[in-house]
Parts: sequence; structure tokens; C-alpha cells
Amino acid sequence: MPFNQKNNQGYRREFLKFLAGSPLLTSYSAFSQEVEETLGEKLTNPGQVINVFEMEALAREKVPPAHFGYLISGVDSDTTLRANREGYTRFQIHPRRLVDVSGPTDMSVNVLGAEARSPIFLSPIGSTGGFHPDADVGAARAAAAKGHHMILSTQASSPIEDVVQARGEGSVWFQLYSTDRWEYTEALLRRAEAAGCTAVCLTVDLPGGRNTETSAVLARGDDRFCEECHYGQAKPIFDGLDMQGVGLVDAALTWDVIGRIKDVTNMKVLIKGIEVGPDAALAVQYGADGIILSNHGARATDTGRGTIECLPEVIAAVNGRIPVIIDGGIRRGTDVFKALALGASAVGIGRPYCWGLGAFGQAGVERVLDLLNRELAITMRGSGTPSIAAIGPDYVQDVGHRVPRGTLGRDIL
Repeated sequence: MPFNQKNNQGYRREFLKFLAGSPLLTSYSAFSQEVEETLGEKLTNPGQVINVFEMEALAREKVPPAHFGYLISGVDSDTTLRANREGYTRFQIHPRRLVDVSGPTDMSVNVLGAEARSPIFLSPIGSTGGFHPDADVGAARAAAAKGHHMILSTQASSPIEDVVQARGEGSVWFQLYSTDRWEYTEALLRRAEAAGCTAVCLTVDLPGGRNTETSAVLARGDDRFCEECHYGQAKPIFDGLDMQGVGLVDAALTWDVIGRIKDVTNMKVLIKGIEVGPDAALAVQYGADGIILSNHGARATDTGRGTIECLPEVIAAVNGRIPVIIDGGIRRGTDVFKALALGASAVGIGRPYCWGLGAFGQAGVERVLDLLNRELAITMRGSGTPSIAAIGPDYVQDVGHRVPRGTLGRDIL
């Protein structure tokens, strides 16, 4: 939605008042609130940003509250949103010493034929045009510049053909909301394959809607007319389809949908939204090519369980038969390392790269990727693992409890 910087300052003041009393950020430190008020005056280019939390603060200054509220909101009381971050504190890294790590750190991966220089994938985020005009094309160009794989949302602001062209054919997967009209689902699949996508990631974790209270509260502080941009206009993927009365999700889907999709397309089929071992086993049984362990960025069901805490049982159920990618709560290179050690083939980030997008456009996304890759490389060398293949279960231990993020300074939601 269009906005100007002057009006945004007023919205931002109201936004900060909300944050001060919000249960969402009860761990929000006094230091971080001080940074909110001053950081934008000090950091004027992405190269000055030292971690993703500073990028979040910069994005919060620049992105309108309603749009930023959409990005940061979980569901209900945001319990799962906190769990996604705090879950990583359950796992400790076990570094090994006197290992030759003098050569280049090999962070490359190949997941279902998708080659990337880093195991950090860009997860699907809808409506990125609300954060910066560069939108999905800017994120794709950043991914191309840094050698990262990308998954594009059905709700993307940019046409899928433009995104694939910006990133490169074979380097984009398509996240699918099935719609409740199968012929439309088939049309989306055919368009994605024709555009050059090599896999489809069917999202299955929103059959009954969601209750995004934080987003709704923040939208109250934004007096622009949202219908100008967000209602009555289909996203580019629906061009040519009459979406009047068509639901974005089919609540009647069952496991046979995997076979139905494979009858339509030659793309690989991943199921996105798996959180428990029994469902992971069923995904394998019904022919899924991969799993994305995800709780929709804590925006589906408020389970109170972080995705990293779900990973061991999902890995055990899959038993190496198909790759497992995990997203949710990843903010540090150490988080990436822990997920890989627990058996993930790759990880996804959503909010962090959108913070970069909101703060500086494409250049901000590139900076976020640089920061996380740098932290991962340092962790790998410091742990005695010169390559992704060297990272295994011996490098991490579950201590069985979380450490509240309120004790960890800037490392917050």
C-alpha cells in the first residue's frame, strides 16, 4: 500500500506505544527500544548493519505499521511465535577441535536437484510489495547474487515469470495454496511449471483460517484505506482466473492430493506444514518428494511448539527417504547449524529477508544473506565442520528445556 515517510512517522509512534505494552514483546529489552528510536539515523546503508535484529529495527521504522504488523504477527497470544525462537535454546552445539578448517568452508547443498551455495533458502512470503517496491523480484535478484534457492508464494506481489527470470530457471520452487476449485489448482501448477519452477510446495497447515490478533491491533493505528490495495484485486498468479467466490484453501484435501498433483505436473512435490512424525511418515507413504517442516511462521495453529522441537521426530519418521527442510524462528547462523545437525537438508528464512527488503530493498536482502552466511561459516569452522556434509547429530545436544529470550538481550522474536 503506498505511503509517505512523513505520515509513517506518526504511525510508527503509535506502533511503538503498542509494543511497549504488548504481550508479543514482553522480552523486548530497554536497549532494543532505545535502538528503535535512533538506529535509522545512524545506519544509512546495509553494509553498516551487523545482525538481522538491527535490520528488523530499520524495517520497523520504514514499513507502515499495518504492513509490519502483518509480517511480525503470530496467532492468538503469539505463544508459538515465541516458541519458534526459544526452541533453539534447547539445543547446544558440541564443537570439535584440532580439525583442519583452513580451507574454504563448503556450505553448498543440492536438494531435489536444486543447487545452492548456502543451505539457507528464501521461504515464501506473500505481499512483499507492501514492504518495498522491489518486492519478490528484488528478493530473487538478491538470491541470485548470493547463490540462494527461493520458494515463491502463491500470494507473491510479482508475476512468477518475472521472479524466475530474476533468479534463474531451476532455482525457484512454487508454494501452492490449492484453492477450493481443482481446475484452478491445475492452472496454477501448469503456470508455475511453464515459468521454470522445478518443485511445488503444497501448504497444508491452514485448513481453518487463523487468528492474527497482533496484526489486527497494529492495523488500528493505520488510517489509510486498505481496500485501495488489498481487496478486489487478485495477485498476479491469478491473472486470467475469475476468483470471485473462490477460496484460497481447500479444507477437504486428504493425502491423495499428492498423487493428484503428480498427475498434473512433473515438478517435485513437497508438503509444507508438517509438524509431527506420523504425518511425515504418511507424506513418504503417499509419494511426497520432500517435506517442509513449518508452522507457517507461527501463523497457523498456536501449538506452543517450535519447529526445531518438532524436527527430531520428523527426521526419525522420514528415516532418510526424502529431504526435510525446516523454517520458523531462524535468526542466527548457529540456528542454521543446529537444524542441519539435527538432520535438516536445508533451512528457510522468511521474516529476516523481508526485514532487509523493507529496510533497503534488494540490497537489504543481500546484506541479511551475507550476515547469516558469515555467522554459519564461523560456526562451522569453530565446530570443526568444514562442509555441510560434516555436520551431524554428534554436534548438537538437546538439554530438554528452553531459555526465555528475555534473558538474551537483542536476540528477540
